Amino acid sequence: MSSGEPRDELEGTEQPFVSHLIELRDRLVRALIALAIAFAALCVWPGPSGLYDLLAAPMVAHLPKGATLIATNVISPILVPLKITLMAAFLLALPAVLYQVWAFVAPGLYSHEKRLVLPLVISSTILFLIGVAFCYFLVIPGMSKFIQAVAPTSITAAPDIEQYFGFVLTLFMVFGIAFEVPVAVVVLVRIGVVNITQLRAVRGYFIVGAFIVAAVVTPPDVISQLALAVPMCLLYEIGILAAQAFVKHTRAPDASASDGAEPR
Repeated sequence: MSSGEPRDELEGTEQPFVSHLIELRDRLVRALIALAIAFAALCVWPGPSGLYDLLAAPMVAHLPKGATLIATNVISPILVPLKITLMAAFLLALPAVLYQVWAFVAPGLYSHEKRLVLPLVISSTILFLIGVAFCYFLVIPGMSKFIQAVAPTSITAAPDIEQYFGFVLTLFMVFGIAFEVPVAVVVLVRIGVVNITQLRAVRGYFIVGAFIVAAVVTPPDVISQLALAVPMCLLYEIGILAAQAFVKHTRAPDASASDGAEPR
């Protein structure tokens, strides 16, 4: 390479394929260790039963007086709380797991790519957890209250614990993924699939699509559908603003010099 040519940032960092596999194995082991530690800690406190009571609280609070959740399977009272503990352990260990992912891919990234990936990893984690918290504290209580308000008085609600766990887990995933809209918008703009002008032009289509998605993936009650569609629309606008500010600071140096201006 001549002295006048710019030096590649990644020059000399190549590793044999076997070395990558070994590092991948080590990262996976560390992530599993973090998950195991979180699971063990949650088993000690508050315990599987305590976690299940916490998860069931939004529904139980709106059941008729004296009503509780029921178990129709013999091993459900043991198996379901353990599943909930594992889910909570994954959420607790998520920062450590994502750090291992980041540590594995970071050596192969340029400096401007690192400025893109690390904030996206952190923001996507935070947004997912916010979506789960939003669902737990607002959507499930509102939905439970609505169901009890419209249910005939001759019906005594006593949901099965396995069905309730699957239902809540689905809602957590739906709202956690839905709250990733700003990250998706930033990534699409950054890789050049769309630009800011196009995102603004299709805003109306996104709003209609958000309400259609909410109607399909949420229970058939107005509260949960609005609770998903409205935040998605707001997060779409936040994503547009974030893309404008964020993409400017994560461009390759040669792209910044040659383009002269960020597409609007």
